[in-house]
Amino acid sequence: MTEEKHKMRSKSLVWIAWLFMVLALGLYSVAQTTAHAPTATPRPMQQPTPSPSSMDMTMPPGPFFSDELAPLVRGIYAGEDVFFIHTEASDANVAGLLTDMMGPEVVVVPDLAKIPEALRGNVYVFTNGIAGGGPMGFQPDIFDSIPPDPDYTPLRTLNLVTWQAGVRPRQLDSVAEVEGAETAGEIVVEQPGIVINMPILTWPGGHR
Repeated sequence: MTEEKHKMRSKSLVWIAWLFMVLALGLYSVAQTTAHAPTATPRPMQQPTPSPSSMDMTMPPGPFFSDELAPLVRGIYAGEDVFFIHTEASDANVAGLLTDMMGPEVVVVPDLAKIPEALRGNVYVFTNGIAGGGPMGFQPDIFDSIPPDPDYTPLRTLNLVTWQAGVRPRQLDSVAEVEGAETAGEIVVEQPGIVINMPILTWPGGHR
């Protein structure tokens, strides 16, 4: 081996040794930094926000009509209390009377009067007699059906009940009592051809 080649080989070995030293120092520095770095506190797993379809939308039982939105009105069916609302009427005067009674507007829908009688129920409203919560200031309205009945419908033919002069009024609690009083000549029942939508929301043993 010539002297020139020997010098070149010596320089290469020195260069390689220097590279190894630099690499070793770099690895040492990284190791020291990692060893003294603060330990990161793991973040708690964030619970996903439930979508509307997965949320529990079950409502508690009971009527949900507030007094401001649609106050419930007391009526009578077969001697027991029912509670209902008025929503529409075929006659403007009756709609106005019920609106004044309830607060929310009762909408006038004249075509309700065109619905066949076979598809309607009956409601008995008193024009005189004992004082009470009826729309004319007398006893509560009487209904001939409630939701469990197969022939129940919220659409009602208005029957106006008037006590005859000289008869001492009393509270009637069923359609049978109305019919009995009419047969006895104590009251007069008239149908002015008006239909009212009166959904019953609470009845004996049930509610919406």
